[in-house]
Amino acid sequence: MSAPAKTRPQRGEILELKIDSFAHGGAGVARLDGYVVFVQGAVPGDLVRARVGKAKRDYAEARTTELLEPSGDRVEARAAHPGAPWQVLPYERQLAEKQEQVRDALTRIGRFEKPPVEPIVPAVEQWRYRNKLEYSFGHDESGRLVLGFHRPGRWNDIDDVADDILASERINEVRERVKRWCREQNLSAYDRHEQTGFLRNLVVREGRRSGQVQARLVTSEGDLPVEQLAAVTEADGFLWTRTPGVAETTRQGRTKVVDGKKGIDEELRAPEGDTLRFRISAEAFFQTNTEMAEVLYANAADLAGLTGREKVFDLFCGIGTISLALAGSAGEVWGIEVIEQAIADAMKNARMNGVDNVRFFAGDVRTAMRPLVEEAGRPDVVVVDPPRAGLSQKIVRRILESEPAKIVYVSCNPTTLAPNARQMADAGYALREVRPVDMFPQTAHVECVALLERVA
Repeated sequence: MSAPAKTRPQRGEILELKIDSFAHGGAGVARLDGYVVFVQGAVPGDLVRARVGKAKRDYAEARTTELLEPSGDRVEARAAHPGAPWQVLPYERQLAEKQEQVRDALTRIGRFEKPPVEPIVPAVEQWRYRNKLEYSFGHDESGRLVLGFHRPGRWNDIDDVADDILASERINEVRERVKRWCREQNLSAYDRHEQTGFLRNLVVREGRRSGQVQARLVTSEGDLPVEQLAAVTEADGFLWTRTPGVAETTRQGRTKVVDGKKGIDEELRAPEGDTLRFRISAEAFFQTNTEMAEVLYANAADLAGLTGREKVFDLFCGIGTISLALAGSAGEVWGIEVIEQAIADAMKNARMNGVDNVRFFAGDVRTAMRPLVEEAGRPDVVVVDPPRAGLSQKIVRRILESEPAKIVYVSCNPTTLAPNARQMADAGYALREVRPVDMFPQTAHVECVALLERVA
């Protein structure tokens, strides 16, 4: 006999669901006569009403509309914040869930029978740890200008923020000053659907160690007495980005330095104890949790086990944070990054810190790896810190061709680390150690550092 058909809900249908676990990414998991429903805004143990957004053959996606019976593990949220969905869980429970997600991904996706996952490293700060925030302008139901976050599931609705619990007091002050001034000027928010309006985003970046703050206003094309706004913010640098049409990111458009410097300074403590200084341009990637970036890089250095003689390749090196963090323990470090501005920043950062055993190159890892090996020779250690999508099979092949003794994989997504690690394991590398690191408390995101060694 064939199995009975699973109950498939319809888009827009309201369901009453009991949440029994978490999925990767943080959604709650419920089952409807065997049919899986991923529910945003719910945690294991909750009984909720949820509205279906997508309904496919094997699963549906839904969003909580009403909490009927809270889980016994729930704690009271500090504030409404779409970027902190796990704040309703005790921190120890958050850590346990993240560690299990890393283990589950390596077991289920990577097919490692007993993955060597170590206890997760907890965050230094559980609140107000982010050094960069992107806020969006919008209007509330009365038409008043607001500045905050997109409402979950509503790309064109913005909820105002009075106190961002993941941002510092200084960032909160800058945001509120900008909002008050824009209200006084009777400025309108940009509407992506109608493609009308002026104000789009405010990006605020903070040097946690330097104390410097940079604000960047993103608008449509038009005129603005932006010098007045720059003075009001009391930031160390103020930039203005004007973007025509619909933009996919806040980086698109023409950026002008209105006041102060284009970048901010920051410091990181290197694994061997020295202090490294970095100049971070507005476009550059920098870990959004400064304190935990030090912890992450220290664990990467520990797993690399450098003795001062090794040749290290740092792939996706960005502005050189990992390269410079490892340089004091390596013989030489070669960094590759496709974004030319990031490489220019990396070179400046090396000079600023007096580091002379690091070389940086702009190039796509897929095509630059072979020429790099021809010029530099085969690496002893390859460190890779890819985006959430992980490494393509071609990049993994290029790494394997270079035959490093060790591969240190810094991952922000265990579900892409797992298949990459499996490909390396199938090619003769042993997965020795995986260390989860909690970079983002109150969220489902987890970073980890994995060590793979070539089997003799």
